[in-house]
Amino acid sequence: MLFTLRPRSPILSAAFVLLIAICLQGASGQAQEIADGENDPVKLFERGQDAHSKGDYKTAIQFYEEAIKLKPEFPEAEFQRAMALLATNHKTEAVEGFNRAVALRPDWTMAYVKFGGFLAFTGSFDKEAEPILRRAIELDDKNLDALVHLAVLRQRAGDLNEALKLIRAATSLKDATHDTWRRRAYIEHAAGDTKAAVSSITRALEVDPRMASDYYDRARFLLEMNDRNRALADLDAMKPTLTTDTHSSIILDIAQLYARAGRPDESLRLLDSLSENDRRRPEVIALRAEIAGDAGSSIEERTALEKLLQHDPQNTSLLARLGSAYRRVDPSKSEGYYYRALQIEPDNPKHATGYAAALVQLRRFAEAVGILQRVINKTPDDYVAHANLALALYELKRFAEALPEYEWLAAKRPEISATYFFIATAHDNHGQYEQALVAYEKFLSQADPANNKLEIEKVNLRLPVLRDQIKRGQGMKRKHP
Repeated sequence: MLFTLRPRSPILSAAFVLLIAICLQGASGQAQEIADGENDPVKLFERGQDAHSKGDYKTAIQFYEEAIKLKPEFPEAEFQRAMALLATNHKTEAVEGFNRAVALRPDWTMAYVKFGGFLAFTGSFDKEAEPILRRAIELDDKNLDALVHLAVLRQRAGDLNEALKLIRAATSLKDATHDTWRRRAYIEHAAGDTKAAVSSITRALEVDPRMASDYYDRARFLLEMNDRNRALADLDAMKPTLTTDTHSSIILDIAQLYARAGRPDESLRLLDSLSENDRRRPEVIALRAEIAGDAGSSIEERTALEKLLQHDPQNTSLLARLGSAYRRVDPSKSEGYYYRALQIEPDNPKHATGYAAALVQLRRFAEAVGILQRVINKTPDDYVAHANLALALYELKRFAEALPEYEWLAAKRPEISATYFFIATAHDNHGQYEQALVAYEKFLSQADPANNKLEIEKVNLRLPVLRDQIKRGQGMKRKHP
């Protein structure tokens, strides 16, 4: 079938023409608006801002550049372009753009603060950030952000004096925040002023008591000051914030603090709350062993410590713990771990004593003697050092030198019967029979029949002969006052 168009009525024809005209007019207006937008630097800048806020830096940079082409002296666009370039890791171009922006607006404090702070954020561009932040402070010495950014930067550079000066200036401002005070606490702690750090973190909590992490930090600081009671109060205050969603590393950190604060029961409770997989982590196994007082007594525990060391090979605490763990089961490994710890911290007497103790186990007595004598010169009351020195000298048959060490040990710990056995045998070997008899009798009066069975038998065999030697006037005569 064929269809033919029927003539339109005059009214419909007129309406149709009017509609076409309106559509054409609307399209023409939209086209003009787009054309105006493409030729309006401010609108292009705003479109760049919109893309920038959505994280679309590439599009934002394009709009900023179009705006700058139309308006070469447009510092706001130069600055925002520089920030977008910095966000996309185009540092050189970003710095050039920033310099153009502040050349157009030399006293633009906000630009210096924001750009300098962004540069300083990662810690990779401190050299470029520092003069920018210093200029910001020149323009406004009460700008909180500039002071904090520069304080952190100077802390990283190792200049803790200036870092403290800057952060204290920041906290003196009326707009100082919780974060400002917390940053001050961290810098004071880094500077070795733990007491001041506690005061600052307390001030941070006063500003915002909801920050549970501050209780954790203050507990750490208080434990460094040996204030266990206040540290426990902070840990208990933080405990209600721990949930099943809390990351295992946070649980572990708090468990470690509870252990240091003298609450191993609470520490173990937290470790028990971890998932089965987390309970198998080396650091969890190591902490359990440490709490039990037998760190490294099992293969599993020693393996856990060694896995931790793989990730942190310069950790002297781990090296020393492994040195202690292997001292009896594998003295050569013990010697190696203590040696590494001593290379990192050569003035640490505990590492030196551990190293020497491993040498004693390896029967390298002469090497151990010199090390232990140096330790005792620095730390005269180190019982372990004296005990190992006494044994090393005894094994070298330097009985005259070993005796003062054993006498010192007996004075410090008179309840240890084995000390008198060594005193007696040292006197005996040195021909001082009367002194040997006194020490043997002291040993027998304190010795445990089960634990000291072998030594008791040896003494009982020796005593009749020794008494006979004394009766016959043999041996070095005891000097009477």
